[in-house]
Amino acid sequence: MGNFDFDVIQRSWVYLFQVGMMFTLKLTLLAMTGGIIFGTLLAMMRLSGNKIIYLIASGYVNLMRSVPLVLVIFWFYFLVPFIGAWLTGSNEPVQVGAFASCLITFVMFEAAYYCEIMRSGIQSIPRGQIWAGYAMGMNYWQTMAHIVLPQAFRNMIPVLLTQTIVLFQDVSLVSILSIADFFGSAAKVAQRDGRLVEMYSFAAVVYFIMCFCLSSMVKKLHARIAIIR
Repeated sequence: MGNFDFDVIQRSWVYLFQVGMMFTLKLTLLAMTGGIIFGTLLAMMRLSGNKIIYLIASGYVNLMRSVPLVLVIFWFYFLVPFIGAWLTGSNEPVQVGAFASCLITFVMFEAAYYCEIMRSGIQSIPRGQIWAGYAMGMNYWQTMAHIVLPQAFRNMIPVLLTQTIVLFQDVSLVSILSIADFFGSAAKVAQRDGRLVEMYSFAAVVYFIMCFCLSSMVKKLHARIAIIR
């Protein structure tokens, strides 16, 4: 530890948190929101009695859960501009931007995992409540919106938050595209100053503290929900 340079951390921590961490948190929160919304829709499709809708949702979920995230990041980053050009009829690739491309990637990828969480949450609700909704004159979507989903969300909050912690860690993979998330910013400083051990160690400590604190909060929340139930 005699050669460990704490000064490089002191010089860089403002940049790391104001630029890198803000990007990471922004992408995590937006991807979580989009992933839960899209994942809930996929879960309802997987539970649908329509075989075509079920097969479409199941095929999508199985595809995303079987492909490495890093491959999906590359695929969307390089292919989305050409898909946009095809949809708009343009002769040139549409400039999507690194942040938008990463957001689309994580929403599409995480939705497959949020889907399975929501599906298990929906299936945990007694079928009698669904039939009660039908007896009151509600259709399938009204029953889901007013009876099933509110209870499923409450039951699945700890698991959804745990998946979000995993998402927070996975965002570091965008650094392979030279995007300045927290880990990417630390890597740039490490390469610039030749202090790889210091910066990677600092990044690891920050990730550990944040994830450990969040995991502890989720554990307490899970215990409180268990008492309410």
